[in-house]
Amino acid sequence: MTASTLLSTARVEVRDATLADEAAVLERLVGHAQLDETTRKRAADRAARIVRKVRTDSRPGLMETFLAEYGLSTDEGIALMCLAEALLRVPDADTIDALIEDKIAPSDWGKHLGHSSSSLVNASTWALLVTGHVLDEGGTGLAKSLRAALRRLGEPVIRAAVGEAMRRLGRQFVLGETIEGAMKRAAGMEAKGYTYSYDMLGEAARTYEDAARYRKDYEDAIAAIATRARKGVPPEMNPGISIKLSALHPRYDTLQRATCVPALIETVKDLARKAAAANLGFNIDAEEQDRLDLSLDIIAAVASDPELAGWEGFGVVVQGYGRRALPVIRWLDALAQETGRRIMVRLVKGAYWDTEIKRAQVTGTPTFPVFTRKCSSDVSYISCARALLNRADRLYPQFATHNAHTVCAVLAMAKDEKFEFQRLHGMGEALYETVRGETEVPVRIYAPVGAHEDLLAYLVRRLLENGANSSFANQVVDERVPPEEVAKDPFVTLASAPVVNARLRQPPNLYGAARPNAAGWDLYDPVVLQSFEEARAPFQYATWSAAPMAVPAGVNGATRTVVNPARPSDEVGAVIDLDPASAGAVVDAARAGVDWAEPRERAAVLRRAADLYESHAGELFALCAREAGKIALDAVSELREAVDFLRYYAAEAERTEPAGAGVVVAISPWNFPLAIFTGQVAASLAAGNAVIAKPAEQTSLVACRAAHLMHEAGVPHAALQLAPGGGEVGAALVSVPGLAGVAFTGSTATAKAIDKQLARTSPDAFLVAETGGLNAMIVDSTALPEQAVRDIVASAFQSAGQRCSALRVLYVQEDVADRLMKMLRGAVAALQIGDPWLVATDVGPVIDAEARGRIDAHIEVNGLPVAGEGLFVPPTIIDIPGIEALDEEIFGPVLHVATFRSDEIHDVIDAINAKGYGLTFGLHTRIDDRVEEIVSRIKVGNIYVNRNQIGAIVGSQPFGGEGLSGTGPKAGGPRTVARLARRAARRLPADTGPAASVEAVQRRLDALTPSEAPVRIDDMPGPTGESNRLSVLPRGTVLCLGPTLALAEAQAAAARASGNTTLIVAPGAKDGVDGILDPSALATLAGFDAVAFEGEDLGAVRQALASRGGPILPVVCAADEVVIERHLCIDTAAAGGNAQLMSTTEDNMAA
Repeated sequence: MTASTLLSTARVEVRDATLADEAAVLERLVGHAQLDETTRKRAADRAARIVRKVRTDSRPGLMETFLAEYGLSTDEGIALMCLAEALLRVPDADTIDALIEDKIAPSDWGKHLGHSSSSLVNASTWALLVTGHVLDEGGTGLAKSLRAALRRLGEPVIRAAVGEAMRRLGRQFVLGETIEGAMKRAAGMEAKGYTYSYDMLGEAARTYEDAARYRKDYEDAIAAIATRARKGVPPEMNPGISIKLSALHPRYDTLQRATCVPALIETVKDLARKAAAANLGFNIDAEEQDRLDLSLDIIAAVASDPELAGWEGFGVVVQGYGRRALPVIRWLDALAQETGRRIMVRLVKGAYWDTEIKRAQVTGTPTFPVFTRKCSSDVSYISCARALLNRADRLYPQFATHNAHTVCAVLAMAKDEKFEFQRLHGMGEALYETVRGETEVPVRIYAPVGAHEDLLAYLVRRLLENGANSSFANQVVDERVPPEEVAKDPFVTLASAPVVNARLRQPPNLYGAARPNAAGWDLYDPVVLQSFEEARAPFQYATWSAAPMAVPAGVNGATRTVVNPARPSDEVGAVIDLDPASAGAVVDAARAGVDWAEPRERAAVLRRAADLYESHAGELFALCAREAGKIALDAVSELREAVDFLRYYAAEAERTEPAGAGVVVAISPWNFPLAIFTGQVAASLAAGNAVIAKPAEQTSLVACRAAHLMHEAGVPHAALQLAPGGGEVGAALVSVPGLAGVAFTGSTATAKAIDKQLARTSPDAFLVAETGGLNAMIVDSTALPEQAVRDIVASAFQSAGQRCSALRVLYVQEDVADRLMKMLRGAVAALQIGDPWLVATDVGPVIDAEARGRIDAHIEVNGLPVAGEGLFVPPTIIDIPGIEALDEEIFGPVLHVATFRSDEIHDVIDAINAKGYGLTFGLHTRIDDRVEEIVSRIKVGNIYVNRNQIGAIVGSQPFGGEGLSGTGPKAGGPRTVARLARRAARRLPADTGPAASVEAVQRRLDALTPSEAPVRIDDMPGPTGESNRLSVLPRGTVLCLGPTLALAEAQAAAARASGNTTLIVAPGAKDGVDGILDPSALATLAGFDAVAFEGEDLGAVRQALASRGGPILPVVCAADEVVIERHLCIDTAAAGGNAQLMSTTEDNMAA
């Protein structure tokens, strides 16, 4: 086999191993390691001896003593990690004080006093203990007063002390703020025989300007390091540099392969040539697994550069925790053979394990790309070490580890090969001083260099990796852990339990036994991306047709042509609309479909439909792109959400066993033409209703295809009819008397019109409406700008801003506004606008010319020029004083930005609430108290903290708003099917009695103070590193009108059981208002949030309520749960990583 063939074959093996079976991979790795039991025992014994020597003869480093004292299993350890992650980047005193109080005051520092062997850690404990007491204003009388006074007087002192403590902590793990300072500090260790590899710290580039700055930093560092390098010696004898590809291009991902790879190849070649000229080592760091394949293209091109001939300093980092680690080493070996050049290979365990676990769960991949047990990663590392040693003539091994057993295993396998060990600056000092005393193997120190604000993410990542209970660094100085346990043979541990960690939820099983996770399409995996392209390719030029799918004949109306919003010349198909005059016949035919099957059979049919959706994925992807203008990532999310709806509501049908309420009209929007269409239909079918689905006229083709698949799955035609058409068709259907309900997603004005129509013609009908909003996000000065910008861009501009949940108003604390807005504008400039069929496209078209016209008019009114051809609107940022400047939602890629002072954050919340909308809200902060306070005050349905505010997941993040943003219940939540099912409402004649005084009713309402406290909070299933909580709150004040006193009292009792405040108005009411309230008074009375009424004249009540301005108010019965739902999603891993997951041991790991 030629070297070239070997290389291409090895590349295929790398790709095939991405999600390989974990047990099978480990079986091969165990065999490949070629370590017999005797050799392994010798290695373990030697490692235990080294641990004893470290404990008795050496002074442990700060990291080891810090972790022994403040491990991630302690609240204090996590508080310190969070404080370290954020403090040094915060510019304003008010926020610094709030952050310090938030992290220090609640923790129990006293229990750590004097326990640590390090004077610095003990000094920090004492300082934090004192500070914690100062910040905690507990106590009574004089003591409390003195403590409060000390706190006020001492804030600047506390601020300075804690800030300096964080800087000192950072200096232990970062060699210098500049490369010159780092090299000067390195001279002492170099004199002892150590060499260095310098790493210029910084987050991944978000803008091209960021990338240029990082490139300049690398160039300057190479020039400085070159002054320490020697000619005529192998590069491994000189200092080196490590680079991150993500720092050199803001769009370093698979979907941007065509543009980022050529650019990165040229950049990295240039840097490598400079390093080669100086005879330095030059390593490309490993990053997330979804970027590995992409990096191999760049590595291969640079390694083959003719100008680098004769240089042996080019290096690559391989992560042992990845299931592809060994195939990657084989590929590197093939690359070395083809190029005829030696390659340095730094073998690490891997730094993003928790991130990889969460990403796989979210993406829905078949399994994880990394191993699920720590011992498995250790075994993989040792097996990879064997592979490197066997190829040491072509691959120079660099073993980066702080684990004594791993070190001893490498030494046991090595013969006379040349290799080196590596450790991180500030970690592993005692271990390697001991090892150097026993061997002559060179040791290199990986040394981060950068300003304090840049070290934070790095520092927290190190704390997370090594603070895990099972980490060697955590255990090495912990006398409670026997040396034999610290140095335990991972092969023994691996064999002692099932290979796959059963406590770690595999992506397909994320939601447990109730339903499987929707199949994922990870487009960042080149194998999956190819499958995606192959699946939709047959439909790139196909055409579809849609027509009414109705039981009665002769219902067809006009025919229209559907064109691609991105390319008007692309005719996607033709649609025959329903003749509005046939609406009554269609509704009448649907009545035969009510209770179309028993609940279990309904569930089975919906699950079959989900399977059919997935088997027709390629066609549905194509329709989403060509009819709805959806980019590839959005098309995947659309299908997965639709599948989730079908399976979730199937499970709900089995759980609740509902009876159908009757005929439901489902009116769905164009922005989620498959997902919302499917969700509305599936929920109604699960409840036993017959559904007439009226899709948006812009996206009838995909809806028609979905309806066909549901029929194929077994839904009877009478139970599901399709009624394509415009607004006139929807209006005709809604006006047919005797409907059981309407499910609607669209504008607030249309929802109000539907409510008025139902009040006249179907007063018993429910209306479940989701109506968009003026969604805001607040970013304070503790937020990490790179994270905030990433989430702002996704929230505001993904899907061309055409999401109900999209961010419309961004509030940025003025202290960080200049930096954040510069980064945001740069990140927006890096977005690709174009044809959504192309996977590289970030922003596709808006849906039609009418939508474009509204957006353009708004942009022009705000003094900005209109840009973009056809239906493509470039992402636009408009400065405004605040949300009060906006009267309506602009449904497109337009973001409004306002700033606020640190003392104005409560005013911002008040302004957001005052608009009356309540759909989504985002918050970026590191202050837990601030999260709790804002969450308790903001009146929105879905709150997102330290993440984007789009993409709610069915059953995990039920979605829907309140106020002007919707009626509830939430889509994909536990109350939806029950709300759509038959209710126990009665229609009774009223008791006789006098007319109730409207003035008396208003006085009583004015005197009431409704509760806003949750009556129930449920943890929802979801991925690790994320908290999902669904809170149930009272709706507010319920006006209980009976119409009989007994029924009014029953209504009040039921409403109060859900925490509501009530007022009874009925003849003979003692605790309320005596009399019968004229329904017309409901049009003007204020101070109530729902009406409980089960009388014969329901129409008059509904009509009065529908005539009101403001939110749609419901009419409920005594059997109803009168509540609103709010969902809170927190990215608990945003402050550097997933402490909960990383701190668990293999025996109690859960995710």
